[in-house]
Amino acid sequence: MIQTERIRDVIRYIKKFKGSTLVVRIDDDVVDSPLFASHMHDLALIRETGIRIVIVPGAANHIDRVLDSWKVEWRKIAGVRVTGEEGMNLVKMAAFDVSNRIMTRLSAERITAVIGNWVRARGRGVIDGVDYGSAGVVDKIQLDSLLAVLEDGFIPILPCVGWTAAGRPYNISSTELAVATAVALKADKLFFLGSGSTISVDDYNMPPGAALSPEGRMAAISAGEIPDFIRLNREVDKPNCPPDELADLLERGGEACRQGVTRTHILDGDVDGVLPAEIFSDLGSGTMIYLDNYGAYRPMTRDDIPAVLSLMNPFVERGILLARSQEELELTFRDYVIYEIDGGIRACAALHGYAEGMAEIAGLAVDEAYNHMGIGPELMERLIAKAREAGNKAVFVLTTQTADWFERFGFIPAEISLLPAKRREKWSEKRGSRLLIRNF
Repeated sequence: MIQTERIRDVIRYIKKFKGSTLVVRIDDDVVDSPLFASHMHDLALIRETGIRIVIVPGAANHIDRVLDSWKVEWRKIAGVRVTGEEGMNLVKMAAFDVSNRIMTRLSAERITAVIGNWVRARGRGVIDGVDYGSAGVVDKIQLDSLLAVLEDGFIPILPCVGWTAAGRPYNISSTELAVATAVALKADKLFFLGSGSTISVDDYNMPPGAALSPEGRMAAISAGEIPDFIRLNREVDKPNCPPDELADLLERGGEACRQGVTRTHILDGDVDGVLPAEIFSDLGSGTMIYLDNYGAYRPMTRDDIPAVLSLMNPFVERGILLARSQEELELTFRDYVIYEIDGGIRACAALHGYAEGMAEIAGLAVDEAYNHMGIGPELMERLIAKAREAGNKAVFVLTTQTADWFERFGFIPAEISLLPAKRREKWSEKRGSRLLIRNF
């Protein structure tokens, strides 16, 4: 059943993202890794689903090595590489070499990629008395020509070099370039693919209510929560992804979302299959940055009935829930609240009212892959509050296997005789459900 639902998720996401644009910044440590060919194969497969792809190669390590081998002096100030004009030719050589390696690998996948100059840049100049030499910033993305390449079915590759109108080159941050490109294209997704970029509870302090995967990875964080996360982790030392580098990715990812990119994702290039897993599943395989609600509680509609029945089915098979029919949900769907992530229903529960001033919380089901996210308790609190606001004197549940869980919310065991008359008629002695009541 779980596998079936995951297949449905893939189909849903393929439909959702067909024709969308994905910008991928690929660190050169990934290009140097054993999984490089696998990631390129995955990008080729993703492209076959109708997603348009733009690649921005990171070349920091390669540039450092080339400058060192030629004994060209350079230094970093506030994370920016500073070198004189004599080093710029070597920077270009290194940046285009990484781009060529990506283009060659895509060619092996029978994908045509184009390395091009779509970036207008300007120099950083002198800041606080420091001459930043050949270091530049993005001034403009040549959007029309970039779109033309995408429309022709090619994958554009943008090296981390930009030129002024007069033809002077500058070295620019691949992270900055990826954000600027994604914003200009109004991309649906921006991916930062780098080695060792998993954000997990094993290495970082998590803010309260963080959306975690079952294995403890931070699956999602809102742009507004990023400053708190960074503050919590200033002293954490994580190999291959130091806090300053991670903070930069998070902050720039959040800024991309504020400027119109739908979602930004930080992915670990050491994980095989991380790209399609992030695109085609709700919890993904990396960390997603979002501006709007990641998941949302909303009233159920008739269109949700098939998905809600599928969600309930595993719990019905285990005897935790009573079976509901299509016809029954047609009559009661307005009593239900559901939790939805990207169009997939991951939880549901109902509040049924009775004449005696009592209400019943029923049909509570949470997709097992999302149990760790606190969705069930949130649904309970919402429905308890709704029952109180409606003027009920009490709210009750009937359960066979989860009495201990409901007691956490102030429910206490009670005699079946206390059930409202209409609900008492449906109670089955054979099933033997226990009654728990919370009085207001």
